[in-house]
Amino acid sequence: MKPGSGDQGSPPCFLRFPRPVRVVSGAEAELKCMVLGEPPPTVVWEKGGQLLVASERLSFPADGAEHCLRLSRALPTDAGVYVCRARNVAGEAYAAAAVTVLEPPAPELQPETRSAERPLPLPPGSKESAPVFLTGPRSQWVLRGTEVVLTCRVGGVPEPTLYWEKDGMALDEVWDHSHFALEPGAAGGPGTSLALRILAARLPDSGVFVCHARNAHGHAQAGALLQVQQPPESPPEDTDEAPTPVVEPQKCAPKTFWVNEGKHAKFRCYVMGKPEPEIEWHWEGRPLLPDRRRLMYRDRDGGFVLKVLYCQAKDRGLYVCAARNSAGQTLSAVQLQVKEPRLRFTMPLQDVVGRENGIAVLECKVPNSRIPTAWFREDQRLLPCRKYEQIEEGIVRRLIIHRLKADDDGVYLCEMRGRVRSVANVTVKGPILKRLPRKLDVLEGENAVLLVETQEAGVKGRWSRDGVELPATCQSSSGHMHALVLPGVTREDAGEVTFSLGNSHTSTLLRVKCVKHSPPGPPKMVEMFKGHKNTVLLTWKPPEPLPETSFIYRLERQEVGSEDWIQCFSIEKAGAVEVPGDCVPAEGDYRFRICTVSEHGRSPHIVFQGSAHLVPTARLVAGLEDVQVYDGEDAVFSLKLSTIIQGTWFLNGEELKGNEPEGHVELGALRYRKEQKGLQHRLILPAVKHQDSGALVGFSCPGVQDSAALTIQESPVHILSPEDKMSLTFTTSERVVLTCELSRVDFPATWYKDGQKVEESESLVVKMDGRKHRLILPEARVQDSGEFECRTEGVSAFFSVTVQEPPVHIVSPQEHVFVHAITSECVMLTCVVDREDAPVCWYKDGQEVEESDFIMLENEGPHHRLVLPAAQPPDGGEFQCVAGEERAYFTVTITDVSSWIVYPSGKVYVAAVRLERVVLTCELCRPWAEVRWIKDGEEVVESPALLLQKEDTVRRLVLPAVQLEDSGEYLCEIENESASFTVTVTEPPVRIIYPRDEVTLIAVSLECVVLMCELSREDALVRWYRDGLEVEESEALVLESDGPRRRLILPAAQPKDGGEFVCDAGDDSAFFTVTVTAPPERIVHPAARTLDLQFGAPGRVELHCEVAPAGSQVRWYKDGLEVEATDALQLGAEGPSRTLILPHAQPEDAGEYVCETRDEAVTFNVSLAEPPVQFLAPEAAPSPLCVTPGEPLVLSCELSRATAPVFWSHNGRPVQESKGLQLQAEGPRRALCIQAAELAHAGLYTCRCGTASGAPCLSFTVQVAEPPPAKLVSELTPLTVHEGDDATFRCEVLPPDADVTWLRNGAVVTPGPQLEVAQNGSSRILTVRGCRLEDAGTVTAQAGSTTTSARLHVRETELLFLQRLQDMRAEEGQDVCLEVETGRVGPAGAVRWMRGGEPLPLDSRLSVAQEGHIHRLFIRSVALADQGTYGCESHHDRTLARLSVRPRQLRALRPLEDVTVSEGGSATFQLELSQEGVTGEWARGGVLLQPGPKCHIHAEGHTHRLVLSGLGRADSGCVSFTADTLRCAAKLTVREVPVSIVRGPQDLEVTEGDTATLECELSQTLADVTWEKDGRALTPSPRLRLQALGTRRLLQLRRCSPSDAGTYSCAVETSRAGPVRLTVRERRVLVLQELQSVRAREGDGATFECTVSEAETLGCWELRGRQLRPGSRVRIRQEGKKHILVLSLLRAEDTGEVRFQAGPAQSTALLEVEALPLQMCRRPPCEKTVLAGRRAVLEVTVSRSGGYVCWLREGVELCPGDKYEMRSHGPTHSLVIHDVRPEDQGIYCCQAGQDSANTRLLVEGE
Repeated sequence: MKPGSGDQGSPPCFLRFPRPVRVVSGAEAELKCMVLGEPPPTVVWEKGGQLLVASERLSFPADGAEHCLRLSRALPTDAGVYVCRARNVAGEAYAAAAVTVLEPPAPELQPETRSAERPLPLPPGSKESAPVFLTGPRSQWVLRGTEVVLTCRVGGVPEPTLYWEKDGMALDEVWDHSHFALEPGAAGGPGTSLALRILAARLPDSGVFVCHARNAHGHAQAGALLQVQQPPESPPEDTDEAPTPVVEPQKCAPKTFWVNEGKHAKFRCYVMGKPEPEIEWHWEGRPLLPDRRRLMYRDRDGGFVLKVLYCQAKDRGLYVCAARNSAGQTLSAVQLQVKEPRLRFTMPLQDVVGRENGIAVLECKVPNSRIPTAWFREDQRLLPCRKYEQIEEGIVRRLIIHRLKADDDGVYLCEMRGRVRSVANVTVKGPILKRLPRKLDVLEGENAVLLVETQEAGVKGRWSRDGVELPATCQSSSGHMHALVLPGVTREDAGEVTFSLGNSHTSTLLRVKCVKHSPPGPPKMVEMFKGHKNTVLLTWKPPEPLPETSFIYRLERQEVGSEDWIQCFSIEKAGAVEVPGDCVPAEGDYRFRICTVSEHGRSPHIVFQGSAHLVPTARLVAGLEDVQVYDGEDAVFSLKLSTIIQGTWFLNGEELKGNEPEGHVELGALRYRKEQKGLQHRLILPAVKHQDSGALVGFSCPGVQDSAALTIQESPVHILSPEDKMSLTFTTSERVVLTCELSRVDFPATWYKDGQKVEESESLVVKMDGRKHRLILPEARVQDSGEFECRTEGVSAFFSVTVQEPPVHIVSPQEHVFVHAITSECVMLTCVVDREDAPVCWYKDGQEVEESDFIMLENEGPHHRLVLPAAQPPDGGEFQCVAGEERAYFTVTITDVSSWIVYPSGKVYVAAVRLERVVLTCELCRPWAEVRWIKDGEEVVESPALLLQKEDTVRRLVLPAVQLEDSGEYLCEIENESASFTVTVTEPPVRIIYPRDEVTLIAVSLECVVLMCELSREDALVRWYRDGLEVEESEALVLESDGPRRRLILPAAQPKDGGEFVCDAGDDSAFFTVTVTAPPERIVHPAARTLDLQFGAPGRVELHCEVAPAGSQVRWYKDGLEVEATDALQLGAEGPSRTLILPHAQPEDAGEYVCETRDEAVTFNVSLAEPPVQFLAPEAAPSPLCVTPGEPLVLSCELSRATAPVFWSHNGRPVQESKGLQLQAEGPRRALCIQAAELAHAGLYTCRCGTASGAPCLSFTVQVAEPPPAKLVSELTPLTVHEGDDATFRCEVLPPDADVTWLRNGAVVTPGPQLEVAQNGSSRILTVRGCRLEDAGTVTAQAGSTTTSARLHVRETELLFLQRLQDMRAEEGQDVCLEVETGRVGPAGAVRWMRGGEPLPLDSRLSVAQEGHIHRLFIRSVALADQGTYGCESHHDRTLARLSVRPRQLRALRPLEDVTVSEGGSATFQLELSQEGVTGEWARGGVLLQPGPKCHIHAEGHTHRLVLSGLGRADSGCVSFTADTLRCAAKLTVREVPVSIVRGPQDLEVTEGDTATLECELSQTLADVTWEKDGRALTPSPRLRLQALGTRRLLQLRRCSPSDAGTYSCAVETSRAGPVRLTVRERRVLVLQELQSVRAREGDGATFECTVSEAETLGCWELRGRQLRPGSRVRIRQEGKKHILVLSLLRAEDTGEVRFQAGPAQSTALLEVEALPLQMCRRPPCEKTVLAGRRAVLEVTVSRSGGYVCWLREGVELCPGDKYEMRSHGPTHSLVIHDVRPEDQGIYCCQAGQDSANTRLLVEGE
């Protein structure tokens, strides 16, 4: 059976290829790649076919799948192609990358020293390098007409070729490049230089210029930005040429573009011309400049784009794209309309200006407080954080931007539901004026340009990408502008680009979009040859066409019958490859396929025809090894081959059957199991016995043979459980059982306690049960604590047993007890424990309590009491009852009897909702005191609705279900004291149960629409709104109420009824969006949707449709474009009929006509047949034409078809155009023109249409005669014109070139600006421009002896009003301007102003002004008497308007402002009104304020002032001023007085181990204090406790140590106290009981005890000068003042001095260990047989580790060497005899002390 391909793994595959690297000589180069495969491939690096090895400069670090080649201090010789090759058993792959090492550029020298210091040019044969820019071009900002020079200098060998590009195009591809000139750079400098000179720069020259340098070793580029700006006033560019008439825009209405408010509008204008035109954008006649919301750029197709972001209503208007060059100009216009949403902001955002590191506040108001909003910065959603604080207060929405920086500059939006937006600009003023865009998208290979403008000129900024500074060659600065130019960007250029100027930064995200490339083509002509044994030859040809980038071939194989393809090789060059049998994992038939791979993808696979049979050759990768196991364990023999192949196993020379995975050798003897997994072969012998030792295992397969031996040892004893040391804790009288389980049954073990062997007794029992050994303590005692050890043959199990008294528990109290008492009252604190004999200690404020006359301690069984017989206020504090590890806490408060009511101390305000439970609580100082409850002056009576409760010192009034009538003031009275509670009960808010979400309804016209809303209360009132306006009930809109349901019904909905409906219940609202659509508009005739119609041309074409309903609107289209009605195309609509008529259809009118309604369309395919060509004029043969020599001659005719060709002939010969003879064709007209007739021009002229016989023709006879005398052949015509119009006189003269003289009123006319004389053939024209009244008279024309005259009459022009007066409303005291516009500019006094039909009276407040056509009347400080009807009249026209004056309104000139004060301070509110003497009212929280001790009200002139003093926190609220219809309000905020430290802590000195208490006192009770030690904050712990007692704050440190000494301080808010010093004195320690010397035998234990004077003292133990630490042989413990050291398993080398030291006190003793004789615990076998050539092992175990063992052969001591190896591991010693031979036979002896053992060694084989 062949193994499946899934076991073969996967070949190497490169996830990331190494990239080419260019470094300067001496720098570090690094190639990285990522390769995967299964099993993980082996990776090597090669160069020039040679394997690379690691050295001082070359290393190969690897991290998982990532492999790296790192070359330090690169040299030019290191340049070349490096190959990374990855290989595993499944295949191999490789990838290559080039490393280029550049020579470092020479430093730039000063001009005066350059010739002396610059090295000579490199001679031929010098080291070559790729181009490097020494100096790059610099970005420039110039005015139009300036000469620009861009220069670059490049180094490289051989000398690189330089060339320039503009915006990615070669200079000769630029539309207008005639003013570009390339010049070689200045000679004498290093490298090669090329300069680009631009003569008289123009606006289209703006762009990115890139200088490219290329040689045989590489390519480099550097770019610069050129911006050409329009000068403020620029003269015409070409002064020598006459101005060209301006191309006027078409007189038609501009297109209208609609956009929703908040959306973007994009206008695109495509213009062509030469020279390239200059573009300007205008809005409402004003030029536009780019800003945050108006972007101007040129797209990739050459179009000019204006993009208006986040359109607002103020952006409406006419946008014009004006293009001009020296040949003329043209315009294109569009009208932008902004559609406002139905739901709008009541107060939109306003633009904000802020400074860096400051804040900016944006505020707007929404129509309803429940409307959610979201904030955006351009297209980025802003979430609440420290940077962007978002506040919602009712309908106000506020965004606060903290720590402003340059990148915060931009457009911000607040968005409501439905994407309704309000937009504002935030301007951040700082060092950077113009920031970078948020992000910049650039196609790979294009140029990226980033611009920044700074406030100061000449400053130096820093450009960086992802924190790494960018090279200076791509940076430029000029004045305020800074540019970064990245030519030909790649994916590596992507990242965050930042410009830094000091602490100011602006950044952009540069994103490089990859250009999509096509993958390479597949190889061609693939063939397979199987000529050689066990190999196959594969050949192919490269793909056509060859890929542009580097590529490789990938070869894959597939075993016949499998579906998986596995990679074999990656080949770089085309040709052939030989695949041997070693390349396949297993024998079989294989197919092959190949593909082409490049960085742009992979080609399709091409499969080689046929298959090849390949057999792998096996070799041994990992061979068999001898196996040594213990008796009863499994023995595993394994080996690994290089390929998957079957093999045969042998056991003791007997072949194991190949078809049985399991079996046994000899009946009932050794069993076996065979396994094969891929390349691995295993033989498993389970549970081997000692008699199987020496078995020989062998493996054989073609080309491989191997064997190994099996050695079995008797298994040593070991502990099965416990595996680790066990720590056990018991209480007294509890049964203790310690269990140790061994690996052998009934094996002896010994128990020890604290190193001493235990002795059995009634209180300690030792048992053995099979493998388990137990030690039992029937009733544990405290003295039974210690360390128990179960020891057996070199191994031990340890048990740490701790026996404790049962813990003491506090039965009561279980919670913190608070005790309130009054002066002289007896206070008793009781604590009950669960044991009568348990010790109890009492503490007060951290100090232990001692019994005295003022404090009594009582014990009665488990009850423990602390009694204060006559408590005083100082006796209060925190008491603790400590019993063992538990504590009970008591807080005692002693109150002076001067006050009965402890709580509340002030007035309490309670706000509740109807049916809610309300509890009023009053706490007294005595539990037996009686109180009275009073409501609104009357004592309350207890009832089910009002409960009175009494509990100890607490008195309560409970209202289980409060009602509205329960509102009022409640008093809890006792003697002369009372506590006040003000209860306010309100109705619960109305909630809308259904719907919870916005509902959208779509209905058809006349359908019934029902909007339903369900409320939480039936009696709640609602209001319905439509599009923000409250609706009124009518026949078309019905409002219904049914219990908690409210309905709005539209019985027959119309499209106009659609909109947004709101059901407002006061506290909640429901939203409905209703859309009513009209019925479908259909075309009922014709029934067919496509008709083909044939008409004659010219002729009448009529297209007809019928629609339903009859009022449906239709649109007509021709060839996809909508048509408009003209004289040549008539559109008709009558009832349901719709027509399109072409009265005079021409052939060009043929095409596809479409009639389209909203829902349907019908198509008419119209074709027009053309009639034969005919001569239309002249209709008959013309009479002979007689002309004089030199006179022009024109022969013309008109055809029936404009495109028909004609042929002219003269006297039968074709006419050819010449200098004096022209042939013309304009539409259907054909003409032959002779400029000056000659005698030779006489004859017969024929015009023939077409060349066919019988084609129509027309003949002209021309006669040339002498010219006649000059004479006028037509008379002048009298003219009457209006003043300001032009008058034109015309006459005809023969011959046409005769002279004509013009006279006006008898005087010869001299041409000028007003009088123009013109000639057109035989016509003579006199034009009088802008006629005036004095221009009237007689005009005469003379020609030869003939004259003609005519009269010119000039009529005065009427002065009419184009803009008439409009009615106006004004407020008393305002200035008013009335304005009219006349049709022409009249003289002064041409119009007059009137009021009430009478001329204006003389008044200094009235003035009249005229500006051209505009006449204005100004009325300053208008009064009530000025209202009335005003008129303006001329001799020909009159206009009237009404002026209404309303009384002056009261308004606030300076409104109230919010005030924030501290508790106890005063607040001043002030406002200024527009009128004096106004009486107003001040209120706080809706309550009218009256003057008093804490309230002062002042009014002086326009100013009103309110001063409130002695303010408390309850005074916070709204303060308002009301006067007449004016109301102003502001917010009063009273802050709590900051907490301060009244009394700080004091220096303290304590003894080590005692408790230290530091105390401070605060000004307020509720405040958190932070304690610090040496400047670091402290946190509570078992030894450190922080307490709060009223205004006192305590820090308690228990069991102080020297490390607690230091400086302590406390802080609360901004107040601090300290530092104070804590000093810890060292506690003196004395030795009370000295150590005693111990004498013990080797292997036993020793115990040392030392008693000192202090219980909590740390000690240190030493043995022979070396400090001891707890371990397996060392146990250290402390019992109170006693310190104990237990040493177990003593050794002879442990003899020495034992020292104990505790502080300055110490004690010493001597330990003597008596050594035991060395004995053998396990002996070697008496006889051992081994095979010749194998190794023999003799092993012995002695009684202790470290004992000396000697090996002898035939009485001679053996020495270590190649033959004999002595091993030692603990108490086990081994002799290993390598390569056993027959001569090694004999008796071997092992000597251990006085004990010895002999073994006879027998050798078989050879």
